[in-house]
Amino acid sequence: MVGSFSFLGPWIASVSFVLFILVFGNASEAAPRKIKIVATTGMIADVARNLAEERADVVQLIGSGVDPHLYRPTRSDIAALTSADIVFYNGLLLEGRMTDALVRIARTGRPVYAVSERLKPEYLIEPTGFAGHYDPHVWMDPVAWSETVDVVKDALISFDSPNLELYTVNAEAYSKQLADLQNYSAKTLATVPPDKRVLITAHDAFNYFARRYGFKVLGIQGLSTESEAGVKDIEHIISFIVKNKIPAVFIESTISDRNVKALIEGTSVQGHKIVIGGSLFSDAMGPPGTYEGTYVGMIDHNVTTITSALSGEAPVRGMLGQLTVKAE
Repeated sequence: MVGSFSFLGPWIASVSFVLFILVFGNASEAAPRKIKIVATTGMIADVARNLAEERADVVQLIGSGVDPHLYRPTRSDIAALTSADIVFYNGLLLEGRMTDALVRIARTGRPVYAVSERLKPEYLIEPTGFAGHYDPHVWMDPVAWSETVDVVKDALISFDSPNLELYTVNAEAYSKQLADLQNYSAKTLATVPPDKRVLITAHDAFNYFARRYGFKVLGIQGLSTESEAGVKDIEHIISFIVKNKIPAVFIESTISDRNVKALIEGTSVQGHKIVIGGSLFSDAMGPPGTYEGTYVGMIDHNVTTITSALSGEAPVRGMLGQLTVKAE
């Protein structure tokens, strides 16, 4: 009996092969290969994720709480860079210790973009003593940072033109989020009394923020955390705090609070009490999966924290009511 059906064997095999092609062939057509994007910082990765959505896998090299000024690429970073379809970095010497690796990748012909490359000259800050070099912390100004959206959008369209409409629509939507963020930030920070609009932080990362919102900013360290604060620098800031009766100073998520604590001790000796107004996100965003782990959440946290600490009025949970930790 079994032998009488042996002729069905080849037929069954043929049908199985056809079904395999139909099922897996269609699956392949329905799910094209995702674009592999590598971004140096979380702020850049956030732009890419918002624009590309499911069309791309975005790899972020420098994680939450990590200082990009001091970061050296690992072997896995180099592997990610060499296999990427598109690479985005900040530029303006932020990723100073990654420069050689980025140059080598660009020389292979791989698309490598500095998101700051098309910023309008009036948006850039050239600090005193840094002739020809600009402050790299452009993301601290939502208006300036919105200029990077078109850089990412155009790069995606150049690589994946069939999805031009997706990238264009998403770029418009994300730009709207940044405009809303700017409106919230300006309105909220305006409630800080003019004589309290002084921001003292661990390093000089808030110049763009200060210019946009009318604050004076003092960083204990310089533009890069590679520079060390000297005794005279700390003494100068202590004198400024005491003279101007500054109520609060701020620590940063990527930098030791040692120098900030030295300020608190130094002002105390002179009879003036200051407090830590909160921890700010400067060179990196919050933990992945949290609201503060997005660019909008990062700036919302900073604005809400600064406003609350300097006698202004801000919603406890921020612009969208999503701050995962109460602003200090």
